[in-house]
Amino acid sequence: MGLLVEPAVAGTIATMDQRMANSLVAPRFNAGLLALLLAVVGIYGVISHSASRRTHEIGIRMALGALPANVLRLVMGEALAITALGIGLGLAACLGLMRYLASLLFEIRPTDSLTIAAVSLIVGAVALQASYLPARRATKVDPMAALRCE
Repeated sequence: MGLLVEPAVAGTIATMDQRMANSLVAPRFNAGLLALLLAVVGIYGVISHSASRRTHEIGIRMALGALPANVLRLVMGEALAITALGIGLGLAACLGLMRYLASLLFEIRPTDSLTIAAVSLIVGAVALQASYLPARRATKVDPMAALRCE
């Protein structure tokens, strides 16, 4: 592990491992943001599609006296159940593919419980936020318009 001195930056001394780690920070961050964005778009799309397919049912519920809070809870509960199932399947896949993942990960063990818990919590929070908009839109369904559609 020899020291490397860059002539352009005077006084900066670092090991090659430190230089490599610093050079990978931006691409890793961008890849993480892209993955999170794809998760948000995917969850939003699935929940929005599910809520729009249930317009008739939600209209009947509203016509029979369901409060908007109940409809919001119904749609958000479905979204969180789907998310919990996805996180559970992801954790099972992570445990099942541990040897393969160990060769792909850099400076993180596949059994790092802190990283796994953090990612699970972030995905859960993102799913909660992504499902709020379709759930809120479902509470605005006009019962008469929903019943007239079919």
